[in-house]
Amino acid sequence: MNKIRTKLLVYFVAILVLMIALFFIQHQNSQRIIDLHNQRLDKYFLLNEITQQTDQTYQSLQIYVNETTEENHQYFQENYQEFKRLQHKFDSTATHSVDNQNYMNLLSSFIDLMNNTTDAVDAENIDQSSHYYNEAGTTASYIHEKTLELINNELTAYEKIVSLENQRMQNIRNMSTAVFLSVILLSILFALWFSNGITRTINKLTNAAKEIATGNYQINDIFVSRKDELRLLTDTFNQMKFNVVEAIREMKEKARLNQLLKEMELQSLQNQMNPHFLFNTLNTISKTAYIEGAEQTNELISSTSKLLRYNIGNLDKETYLKDEVNVVNEYFFIQQTRFGDRVSFRQYIDQQCLSIPMPRLTLQPLVENAFIHGIENMATSGEIRLNIYQKQQTIMIEIIDNGKGMSQEKVNRLLGDGQSADGTQQKSGHSTGIGLRNVIDYICSIVEAPLRLNQESE
Repeated sequence: MNKIRTKLLVYFVAILVLMIALFFIQHQNSQRIIDLHNQRLDKYFLLNEITQQTDQTYQSLQIYVNETTEENHQYFQENYQEFKRLQHKFDSTATHSVDNQNYMNLLSSFIDLMNNTTDAVDAENIDQSSHYYNEAGTTASYIHEKTLELINNELTAYEKIVSLENQRMQNIRNMSTAVFLSVILLSILFALWFSNGITRTINKLTNAAKEIATGNYQINDIFVSRKDELRLLTDTFNQMKFNVVEAIREMKEKARLNQLLKEMELQSLQNQMNPHFLFNTLNTISKTAYIEGAEQTNELISSTSKLLRYNIGNLDKETYLKDEVNVVNEYFFIQQTRFGDRVSFRQYIDQQCLSIPMPRLTLQPLVENAFIHGIENMATSGEIRLNIYQKQQTIMIEIIDNGKGMSQEKVNRLLGDGQSADGTQQKSGHSTGIGLRNVIDYICSIVEAPLRLNQESE
């Protein structure tokens, strides 16, 4: 994740390196001009010093020629050695050019003439010493003229070089100014882009928070292309919104289940109004039918009494699968009495499975669903099979009918709220008044173990 602080540090470091590079380039060019100027000045000073030393050496030679003494000779030698030192310095610093080479030849000729003059003086050859002395004077004049010519040439060349260097410096200044203005412009654009990226994300979060505050949880997740702290903030916000939506959904589902349970308890309470009177009446009719020899009527009334007693019993009472199977048998006995040979009921039950706990009033509504929506309207050969067996660690309960099936709309309605297209409740024919959806919700509200219910229709 690229942190915002890292981005800012990288940007400012890049700007700092660019400014340092511009400063270094300007400093190098300025230093180059200064060095060039110093070199020219040193050469001018050297040429001027050579000219002065030429005059001084020639004067010391003249003194020595006019008055040959040891002191004058020593004075001449000092000037002579200083002149040779300057000649050597010029030779080591000057560039190899025709003018410089001619100038060096003049200096060498001047030295040779001075040596010849002193030799002629020492030999007391007046004619030769005068000749060499005059030649040395002429050469000294040539050195003066050549020095002025060299200085003039150097100044002319230096003027051109300085002009080029000044132009180069101006170009560098222009480039530096352009780069500086570009950096300012880029900094402004970067600041706008960077701040807009932050404020845009914050505005999205703010607007989404306002929508959630008004109760609108159906907003889309916020997505940003950044990979910094704002990306983490938006992902956290999206997860928080999802958690809130899930919590609200769970609360609504629990509230719906609690309302359903209250309605079922109220319905059970309504069904329990004066039950003893109803049971006593049914028992009286059953005994009367038995006395009169109507055994089938007796059995029918007895099954009805057991079915009603079970249906209006306490929902919290502990019940087992065998109790549910027994009440299903009573229910189907009543239906077989009603429809005769048109319907049949078959059971394939593993007796070891009957001892497991079972929520009250769950199996009979499922059988009723198969009967009412499956075989009730069949003229003949209607059949319902109840299979109970164990598959690995799961108790399998299958209710199968050979009815004509139903449309997907009807399947969805049965698994939904049990209402028809016009919004009316479809409870006709149910002895319990409990729809398939209610059975599912009821089981989910009291059973923590995994539950899977499949309904298939062909």
